[in-house]
Amino acid sequence: MDKEYPRISFKNRINNVKDEAEKIGQMAIESHRKAITLLNKYDEKVAKEVVTKSKEIDESTFNLERMCIKFLAAEQPVAGDLMFIESTIRIASHIKRIAYLASNIADASVSIKDIQVPDKLTEDIQYMADYVQMMLSKAIYAFLDQNVDMSKELRKDDDKVDDIFDSVLEQVTQAMFEDKENIAQIINFLFIARFLERIGDRAVNIGQRTIYMVTLKKPKRGLN
Repeated sequence: MDKEYPRISFKNRINNVKDEAEKIGQMAIESHRKAITLLNKYDEKVAKEVVTKSKEIDESTFNLERMCIKFLAAEQPVAGDLMFIESTIRIASHIKRIAYLASNIADASVSIKDIQVPDKLTEDIQYMADYVQMMLSKAIYAFLDQNVDMSKELRKDDDKVDDIFDSVLEQVTQAMFEDKENIAQIINFLFIARFLERIGDRAVNIGQRTIYMVTLKKPKRGLN
């Protein structure tokens, strides 16, 4: 009976890591969801919540990384468990950056709340935001479920986001020519699109790491 105790402890500790990674991932998804609601209807209280949450996620990812390092030192995992712990450390850094990008979106949203721009521009920004939200959820749960097929989908998803960004760039440039008095405010649409694009890139990086974790084969795109 005594011989079972170390294995039980190992399972409990790795499950704690998984649970914490899922909790932080959900926090990032929710923070991004709140940030993009500000594009349609600015709410100062919600914006502050997103900014505050980014700092909380930063602290939580630091604690997750520390938990992983302690696990490595105490349990000395091998094979798949070792890859999961090492990958969790890497993915925590992506989640932290995603949270701060959501905070950047919240900060920029106040500058566009009273600006009149063509409907297509606002529709494209919102579509891009919703699409990136889908990518973020897909990336995090593909990692937690070790789903390689879902992870592979993220590359095509990112191509779609890049196409939308190109369209937004063209529209913002045109809008600035047509409304020179509000150039400083209009350019924030471009900043927001850039933040969304970078979140999409981070989602792809999470997917790539998941593929590597499961297959031990480097994906076509380089890992960050």
